[in-house]
Amino acid sequence: MPIPPPGPRVAVIGAGSWGTTFGKILADGGAQVVMWARRQELAHEIDEAKRNSRYLSGINLPRTMGATHHLAEALDGAEQVFLSVPSQSLRENLKALRPLLADVDVPVVSLMKGVERRTGLRMSQVIEQELQCDPDRIAVASGPNLALEIAREQPTAAVIASNSQETADAVARTARNSYFRTFVNTDVIGTEFGGVLKNLIAVAIGIVDGVGYGENTKASIITRGLVEMTDFAVANGAHPETLQGLAGLGDLIATCQSPLSRNNTAGRLLGQGYSYQDVVKQMQQTAEGLASVAPVLQLARAAGVEMPIVEQVKMVLDGAMDPRDIAPHLTTDDDTPQGERTQNGQAGGGGALRRALQRALDQFRNGGRGAAGDRP
Repeated sequence: MPIPPPGPRVAVIGAGSWGTTFGKILADGGAQVVMWARRQELAHEIDEAKRNSRYLSGINLPRTMGATHHLAEALDGAEQVFLSVPSQSLRENLKALRPLLADVDVPVVSLMKGVERRTGLRMSQVIEQELQCDPDRIAVASGPNLALEIAREQPTAAVIASNSQETADAVARTARNSYFRTFVNTDVIGTEFGGVLKNLIAVAIGIVDGVGYGENTKASIITRGLVEMTDFAVANGAHPETLQGLAGLGDLIATCQSPLSRNNTAGRLLGQGYSYQDVVKQMQQTAEGLASVAPVLQLARAAGVEMPIVEQVKMVLDGAMDPRDIAPHLTTDDDTPQGERTQNGQAGGGGALRRALQRALDQFRNGGRGAAGDRP
């Protein structure tokens, strides 16, 4: 039997649960993967034992995954570079990466779902600023992607978005295998904001879960959360269809209903009465939604978008609201009955959710092929 040719060499910067899982995705798809881990002992464990016991306990990693704690070694010869570091430390990491990527012209892919607290910038914008590279080289990945489930090879799908269709296609071909399907689009704004905003709704769901409220409350917040997400993203230049696809509705469902979600867990601790500071101390990994609340609300106010769910999450985080009083789906300026529609006029009578469900149904009928927004 002929030996298949080696796949592309790729680098994954960041060896937490999601970075390591994505490295496994790439390796299982045929790529030669080199992980970069900040801690030397973690790099050694991945490289030698093919394990990451701290972040992915019980998961065996492919033989084609190596690791190093030297950035230059990780990037040497890489044909694609995937970034999976906490969003608030991305800029600092990019300053170290910039001289090492100055003479190469390879795709740089963000695996992060956050906005920079100080500037309100999306991760792709931070990458473009710090690397001073052509935005067509930048791609982002998003979707219903809970790391441990994927590491266990449970089937899922994701979206790769880039301003350049060529870049999106190239990254999608690398980041796919028998259990991980990638679709593509060119709506970077919508894809990134979908990943950011669903975290905030997941914190709200965690809060009401921690309080002890039931499925009606959670379903109401998820449904109205999708409206808030769509309003915000469209006001900032996204296509509404993106928020009804994997990067929006798909990720929202997965993150809100799973105990594996860090943002859901953080919200649940808040709902149980822990303070924001105590929650941060208890979380072993970063819950990106907590850091994104304030900058998202600043952007929303600047765009004239109302986000009552996110506003109440911030009040709970600030200690200005008892978690038991959270009911953002009930807030209204007056007692006049309101239509169930998005502010941007894209839907009437619950159209955002209805179109999303229709989209999912169409995909099932088409054997899993995406509609125009997320195409394979």
